[in-house]
Amino acid sequence: VKVPRNFRLLDELEEGQKGVGDGTVSWGLEDDEDMTLTRWTGMIIGPPRTHYENRIYSLKVECGQRYPEVAPTVRFVTKISMNGINSNGVVDSRSIPILANWKNTSSIKAVLQDLRRLMTSKENTKLPQPPENQTYGN
Repeated sequence: VKVPRNFRLLDELEEGQKGVGDGTVSWGLEDDEDMTLTRWTGMIIGPPRTHYENRIYSLKVECGQRYPEVAPTVRFVTKISMNGINSNGVVDSRSIPILANWKNTSSIKAVLQDLRRLMTSKENTKLPQPPENQTYGN
């Protein structure tokens, strides 16, 4: 069953507003007036026992007109050193499992959770991080 884009995104918005889950990721519209439901913000709290611990990472998520059939584009606003993230903070969809294998049942929440999970992977966990609170230029 193909759910219309706006219905799907309104469900995701509602879930984000309710704060479902353990609070380690959150998401919402960048601008409450955005009737197209295109531009979102995300937040990930760095996992414990990693170089990301006690850091809050802000992200921008863009859900194009073909979402959820096509994966969103994701970009870190907060500087981060992590495999699959380029020097401008853009998430390489080919190197992040949920984006590389996108299904129309996937969600913004699932993308944020996958990125947080990857922070705990061996290749990322010990990467030295930029000073806190630095952001990428737009």
